[in-house]
Amino acid sequence: MILALASTAAVVVALRLDKEAELPPGIPPQPAAISVDPRIDPVVASAPSPTPAGVSRAIAPALQNPALGVLSGMISDSLTGEILWSRNPDRPRIPASNDKVLSAAAFLEAMPHDARVTTTVVAGSDGQVILRGAGDPTLSAQPARADTFYSEPGRIADLADQIKQAGIPVTSVAVDLSAFSGPTMDRTWDRRDIQGGDIAPIESLMVDGARLEPLDEYSPRSATPGIMAGEALAAALGVDAPVTEATAPAPAGDRVIAKVESAPLVTRVNDMLRHSDNVLAETLSIELAVHRGGPATLAAGVDAVEQVLSTTFPDQWKGTTLADASGISYANRTTPALLDAVMTAASGPSRPALRPMLDGLPIAAGAGTLTDRFPIATTPGAGWVRAKTGTLTGVSSLTGIVQTIDGRVLSFALMSGGTSPADARPALDAVVGQLRECGCR
Repeated sequence: MILALASTAAVVVALRLDKEAELPPGIPPQPAAISVDPRIDPVVASAPSPTPAGVSRAIAPALQNPALGVLSGMISDSLTGEILWSRNPDRPRIPASNDKVLSAAAFLEAMPHDARVTTTVVAGSDGQVILRGAGDPTLSAQPARADTFYSEPGRIADLADQIKQAGIPVTSVAVDLSAFSGPTMDRTWDRRDIQGGDIAPIESLMVDGARLEPLDEYSPRSATPGIMAGEALAAALGVDAPVTEATAPAPAGDRVIAKVESAPLVTRVNDMLRHSDNVLAETLSIELAVHRGGPATLAAGVDAVEQVLSTTFPDQWKGTTLADASGISYANRTTPALLDAVMTAASGPSRPALRPMLDGLPIAAGAGTLTDRFPIATTPGAGWVRAKTGTLTGVSSLTGIVQTIDGRVLSFALMSGGTSPADARPALDAVVGQLRECGCR
């Protein structure tokens, strides 16, 4: 009865507040509207320093979980670079998609952050237009103003509008895939992963990452991405003729009738990290190879990543051999020491060129591949952990940063093997969650 009366009184007061200009005696005035301050407060450099003993003490219980399997790892202080904990840090392990941490570092270290990729349409003969790819898988077939999977992409719709404005009657569409050469699939990849949604043949022309369902992260991919892109342009132009392959005439500068640009490099790198996008990782590696004067092949992309990283992190490079830039190959090997060194450099003062990758790291219980991890009810770290996930059968990795309760940023790289990822992932999260909870002093 008391609760009912209290509830009724609240309703009466609310109605009076809505209707009366003056408040009854004893009722405080309505508070001012809340305003949002979008500033990001920087981490205070004077936050208490953690100690190796403090870190070891904090994570010791979580390390007892048998779900971790065979665990290697390293934890460091981002500000000072001091190693706070390690277990077999130089042991080469399969990184799975933690490979993308290495790729992202190479891309950001060696290429202009504002670099863009331009897709063009060239006028052919007899009413044919040729859609020429340049290595941008984020190009979207989504209609104008419709949602897209990737951030700020060029659109087929814009190309079609430009062609129509040029007043050229189009009878057929062809695609030029000559910007890339060599095999479109690494020999260590499984072609069943095309239908599974993990990869597509890496061609220089794609739309929506070759996804058959353009907004579905896990959609099956097309086995013929270039033709699929040409069909999207033909549909936008109302052309019924079959799409074929052709080579655009050279030089084609004065025959270009439409073009669109990708988002800047840094945006595409962060999309790659946030969604663990294998197709985008591989095309970015080829972009790096071409930027460095090499051929536009998958193999050259891997070589370029290795060359940049072995120069940038010579002390930690030993033990790393890469087969691809995305991490879907079981032939990749790297060490917690290198992964942690990259993350320490990105989150500390030593290599500001790498700092933008922190924006692309998934956020615990918040964004990307960590959206459904670090549940608030059971695991500390939600919102305070940013990390790249890595998962293959029997392999689970997690590399990123965490801000401790004292405000200190720690980097970490944890590589687990031999247990089910379904069991290993929450076990890894529990280790990192304890870093969030401790001052580790």
